[in-house]
Amino acid sequence: QVQLVESGGGLVQAGGSLRLSCAASGRTFSNYGMGWFRQAPGKEREFVAAISWSGGRTYYADSVKGRFTISRDNAKNTVLLQMNSLKPEDTAVYYCAAVFALSPIAIHTEAHNYDYWGQGTQVTVSS
Repeated sequence: QVQLVESGGGLVQAGGSLRLSCAASGRTFSNYGMGWFRQAPGKEREFVAAISWSGGRTYYADSVKGRFTISRDNAKNTVLLQMNSLKPEDTAVYYCAAVFALSPIAIHTEAHNYDYWGQGTQVTVSS
């Protein structure tokens, strides 16, 4: 089992920044690829960003590319999502997720591939 706890959400004005953190506990964190997803009211959960367990590969949704940065610290069992130039359409509950990966460079963008999920943290961007 892997337990995931997100933090760092909040209310910010358009153009501002937030940094989300996901703390993992349980099994060996470094064997898991990590991802961030988000879900806005009335919409389906969507992929935001992913990072391989080595940290060597990252992938972003087109809607956040160039504005968001995903990173991880395997020594601290954490994954971060730095969000800059936030827009009102970024408003959503953001979820951290983990997927067991055999390859150090594997990237997963589909929610159904992930094994563990956090409870989510609310991000609200005002216009």
